[in-house]
Amino acid sequence: MSATAEAVRAFRERLGLPGLVDVHTHFMPERVLDKVWDYFDAVGPLTGVEWPITYRHEEEQRVALLREFGVRAFTAMLYPHKPAMAAWLNAWSADFAARTPDCLHTATFFPEEGVSGYVRQAVESGARIFKSHLQVGGYDPNDERLDPVWGLLAEAGLPIVIHCASGPVPGKHTGPEPIARLLARHPRLPLVVAHMGMPEYADFLDLADRYAEVRLDTTMAFTDFSEEMYGFPPGDLGRLADLGDRILLGTDFPNIPYPYEHQLAALERLGLGDDWLRAVCHDNGARLFRLDG
Repeated sequence: MSATAEAVRAFRERLGLPGLVDVHTHFMPERVLDKVWDYFDAVGPLTGVEWPITYRHEEEQRVALLREFGVRAFTAMLYPHKPAMAAWLNAWSADFAARTPDCLHTATFFPEEGVSGYVRQAVESGARIFKSHLQVGGYDPNDERLDPVWGLLAEAGLPIVIHCASGPVPGKHTGPEPIARLLARHPRLPLVVAHMGMPEYADFLDLADRYAEVRLDTTMAFTDFSEEMYGFPPGDLGRLADLGDRILLGTDFPNIPYPYEHQLAALERLGLGDDWLRAVCHDNGARLFRLDG
């Protein structure tokens, strides 16, 4: 067992957890993932910070690592950057979920002709979580072509992990304002704000306070890497405690520039207590996805 697996096991055993539920991990077709890795290899010039990928392995090894870490459920966060791509990604992801039972069947979409049809097809074929990436996709979540999609997902109660904040680099439609307009129209939409809304933490916490179905994932938040760029405001730690039932573990595995256990250590050092850690790292996700029936 690797040092990382040992550290993660020690964390789980101390908290008495049967495993971890990680709502923000990436699996996608090989040629797409290669392009994503190329982006991170070049991200230094954009952010001024190098971003080495710790788990640059073949798919089979990456799945095996998550299992070795004791992750009982994870996702295949994938996303299109142009039209005529999402339906193909969804077909790949459905196959991946079918051969990887501990992966929550993940789907995605793009504002384009036919989007309602292939999203409905994904829902009917058993998708359990969706991914929207406003920075990479470069689209407005309020695009009228997506309105039936948001309505369908709200009605189905299917969570959408949405990269909508402005870190690590802003996009044309990132930030809290477009999401506030979206939620005003679809107040029951089960959005999971990726990266805790970094760096607009307080604004996205405000939206979670306002809308009962809004959650946040911890992806890369509170880590040494992110704190150097976008430190979480200490004055808002109490708000994390208050929202403890709506914060979900996310890591961005495999595209992280540090070992997996560092995300867990970063959460633990917030000092919000073992009950909070149990909820964030397992119980909230297990309840959301009905992992225990």
